[in-house]
Parts: sequence; C-alpha cells; structure tokens
Amino acid sequence: MNSQAPHSATLGADIRALRKARGLTLTEIAERLNRSVGWLSQVERDKSEPSISDLRQIAECLGVPMSMLFAHSAAPANEQGYVVRAGSRRPMGSGEEGLIEELLSPDLTDDFEMVHSTFKPHSKMQNPADRPTQEVGYVISGQLNLTIGAQSFSVGPGDSFRIKNEPYIWANPHDEPAVVIWVIAPPVY
Repeated sequence: MNSQAPHSATLGADIRALRKARGLTLTEIAERLNRSVGWLSQVERDKSEPSISDLRQIAECLGVPMSMLFAHSAAPANEQGYVVRAGSRRPMGSGEEGLIEELLSPDLTDDFEMVHSTFKPHSKMQNPADRPTQEVGYVISGQLNLTIGAQSFSVGPGDSFRIKNEPYIWANPHDEPAVVIWVIAPPVY
C-alpha cells in the first residue's frame, strides 16, 4: 500500500503545468509579465503569492480564463488529489460559443486532463482548433457534429471519438445540449 499522499493541487503547480504544456520557459513568461524569473519560480513553488493583476496577466500569457487559476479550494484535506465532488468542479474556458467546461481531474499535474463539456443547443465552434494533443471523447447525451481533419461525423450517446494532432471543429445544431467527457493529453487548460 502506498502511504504517500499525492501532490495536492496548488496554484503554483497548476501554473507550472500550464506553462510546460505550452512549451514555455520561466524566462519567456517572466519577460511577458515584466517580472523576474526568480519571482515566477517562487510563484510556481507556492513561495510567493501573486496579486490579482499578476494572476490576470499570467492567465492571459497561458491562454486560460482567470477563473481557472482561482478555483483552488474546497476539497477536504483527505480528498485533495483524489476526489473532485460534483459541486466543486473547476470551470474552464469562457463559455463563449456555447461550450461550458469543467475540470474533472483533481488538478493539472498529470499527463492528461479529464473534462466535462456541455455544448449548448444551436452552438458552434467559430474557428477550428489545431493543437498538439491526443483527445478522446465519450458522448453521454445529446448529439454533436464533428469535423476532424477532412472527415465529418455525427456522434450521439454511447459513441466515442479520437482527435490526434488534427484540426477539428464541433457544432451542436440540435435542440438539446450535448454532454461529452473528454480526456486530453497533454493537459492544455
């Protein structure tokens, strides 16, 4: 039996994971923030606490909403790193285009992330995504139209799909929301 507790989610650990997932160095982010590498290193190691303005700039540099950097809390100590309660999921993304996403993974320090995505009725992705990831989705409810590379698909409850380093776009032209569980590697949020 493993007696070691997992690394608990911290703001610094998530900032480090997001920075690394984007292939950015401490120096590159520090320059964009007009801060020292030492200060950013201390933030990533939870030795220094960034201000709200700093968090806003960090989120912008990493391409994530500020809310992604705020939701460190709530889990009882014995559940941290293990359990994410339904009412404590961290919101992800801006909700623009009709996509509401929540992080199902306890934090962003794994080799993958798991996301609960709800595509509102009559919503549509405006610009194709093209990121260096492998993604697998499983449709829980509703219907979703996908174009992956040059192929188009319609997926529904019980269907799954994979996107592997290809541009893709989604649309939900239907009257019901579509709910999909995504696993993405490496983490991009």
